[in-house]
Amino acid sequence: MNASADWEELVSTALVGTDRRPLPGEGTSEVELLGRAAVHTLRMRAGRRPVAPGEPPSLAAPEEQPEVSRAAGDRLARVLGGEQPRLLTEWLETAAGRGYRLSPHLLPELLDHAVRDRSIRPYLGVLAGNRGRWLAGLNPAWGFLLEEVTGVAVTGPATDSATDSGPTSQVWEFGTSGDRRVHLGELRAADPARARELLAATWEKESPDDRAAFLEALTTGLSLEDEPFLESALDDRRREVRHQAADLLTRLPGSRLALRMAERVARYLTVAGGEIHVDPPVTCDSAMERDGIRAKTPRGAGERGWWLQQAVARTPLGVWPRLLGRSPGELVRMRIVDWNREVMAGWVRAAVLQEDPEWALELFAWDPIADLLAALPRDRQEIVAADFVRRHGLDGQLIMVLGGAAAPWGPALATAVLQKIIDVSGTQPWNLGELTKLAGERIDPALHDMAGRLSPEPSIQEVAALLRFRDDMLKELTQ
Repeated sequence: MNASADWEELVSTALVGTDRRPLPGEGTSEVELLGRAAVHTLRMRAGRRPVAPGEPPSLAAPEEQPEVSRAAGDRLARVLGGEQPRLLTEWLETAAGRGYRLSPHLLPELLDHAVRDRSIRPYLGVLAGNRGRWLAGLNPAWGFLLEEVTGVAVTGPATDSATDSGPTSQVWEFGTSGDRRVHLGELRAADPARARELLAATWEKESPDDRAAFLEALTTGLSLEDEPFLESALDDRRREVRHQAADLLTRLPGSRLALRMAERVARYLTVAGGEIHVDPPVTCDSAMERDGIRAKTPRGAGERGWWLQQAVARTPLGVWPRLLGRSPGELVRMRIVDWNREVMAGWVRAAVLQEDPEWALELFAWDPIADLLAALPRDRQEIVAADFVRRHGLDGQLIMVLGGAAAPWGPALATAVLQKIIDVSGTQPWNLGELTKLAGERIDPALHDMAGRLSPEPSIQEVAALLRFRDDMLKELTQ
C-alpha cells in the first residue's frame, strides 16, 4: 500500500472509530492506529525518495554565518508553537538584520510556514543559510527560497567584466533576483552613477518584474542625472515599469515630466475670489498615459475626476505655491469649487509619494491617515500621533493611523496610548484588545517597567508583559 492510501485509511478509521472499523494487525486497534500514524509522520519528516535512486544528493555548502543563540532559537520555537505568534516577524527581521542563521532543526517548520506566509520569505533568504538553500533544492515547495536575498556573497566563474567593479560584480551576473537587488542598492548608495550605468547596460535583457524592482533602487541618490534613463523607461512595455519611472520623475522638480505636469495643471486649476476653481481634463491622451496617468477609471469613479486626481498627484508639490500664489496650509484650507475630493486626494497622494513633510502635516489635519503620518520626520511623527491619540476616540481609524507611526514608539506616544487604554478600559470597546496588542508590539520594549508601574489595569499589565517578552527576545538576539 502506498503512503497516501495508508494515510487515508488511518484517517477514515480514526473518524469512524476503531470499534466500528478495526485495522488489521497485532495488538489493540487503538495501539495499531497510533503506531501506524507515528510511522507515517516519521516518513513524511524524513523527506522523499531521491529522483535518481542510488545517487546521494550533494552536500550542503559550509555555513558562513553565525548561528542564533540557543536561547533565541528556543524562543523562536515557542513563538512558532503559538506563544505570541504576532511577534514572529519582529524576531525574523531582527535576526536577519544581524546576519544570523537559524538552527537546522528549526528550518523545516519555518520553511513550511513561509509556504503559507509570503511576507516572511525575505528574512528567510538570510536566516536559512546554506543548509536552508540545500533543503530548498530538494523540496520544490520550498523553491521560493532560492530567489530570495542570501546576505552572503554569491560566487561564480570569473569573467573579464566581473573585474571592472570588483568581486561583488559576480552577484550582478550570477546572483538571484533578490541578491541582484541588494547589490544594486548597495552600489547605488556608494556610487549612484555607476549603479545607473550597470542597470542600463543590462536593461533590455531583464525580465519585466526585475525592471520594475530594480527601478526602486534609484530612489536612493535620485537626481536629474537619472532623468534621461527614467524618461526612456516611460516607454517600457510593462505598465508597472512605466509607473515606477513616473513616480521617480515626479520627485524631480526640474524633470521634463514635472514640467509637463505643471503645464497641464495650470490649465486645470486657478484661483479667483479666494476660491480654487477647477476645469478637469476632458480626455486622457497618449501623452498623459505615457506620464503615468491611467485612462481606465476605477469602478464608481468619473473619468474627468479620475484623470484630474492623477494629474494633481503627479505634479511636484512645489508647483502649487508658485502657480496659485498661496502657501501649502492656505491651499489645503481654501474652498475648492466642485472638485474638492479629487484635488485633495491628489495632494495626499503627492505628499506621500514625494515624502513632503510640510504638505503631509497640513493634509493630516484634513485627512488623518497612516501614510501621511509616516511621511513626517520621526520626532514630529511621534508628537502628531500622540496629539491625535489624545483627541480621538478609540475606533478603527485610531488603530489604522497608529499603524503609520514608526516603531519603536518613544515615551510621548507610549504614554498617550497607555493612557487611552486606561481611559476606555471601563467601557470595554470591541477594539480595546487590538489597541492593547498594538501597544505591546510597537512601544519601545525598554519601557516595560514604566508601563507596568502606570496602572494595575489588566490591559496595561498585558502590555507590560508583552514588552518584557520582547525585551528579553531582543536581548537574546544580541548575544
